[in-house]
Amino acid sequence: MKEDNGSGARTYIIVWVMLVALTAVTVGVYRLHLGTAGVAIALIIASLKAGVILIFFMHLRQESRFLQGVFLLPVLLIGAIIGFTFIDVWYR
Repeated sequence: MKEDNGSGARTYIIVWVMLVALTAVTVGVYRLHLGTAGVAIALIIASLKAGVILIFFMHLRQESRFLQGVFLLPVLLIGAIIGFTFIDVWYR
C-alpha cells in the first residue's frame, strides 16, 4: 500500500524551480557589488536554500514537531553566532 506524503514529482519540480530562482537572485546580488551587505544577503539566500532542501528533500516537513524543534534550535544558535560576528566586524 502506497502512502501519500505529498512528495510527488510536481512538488520536486516546484522545489527545483525555487532553488534555481534563489540561485539566480544570488547571482544578481553578486553582480550589484553591494560590498558587505551583499555578503549578508547572499548568506540569507543560502540559508533559505538550505531550509528548502531540509524541508523537502530531507523530509523534515513530515517529522514530528519535537524533531523539528530539536533541529531548529542549533540552526538558530549558529545563525545568532554568525549574526553577532557580523555585528562585531561591522562596528570595529
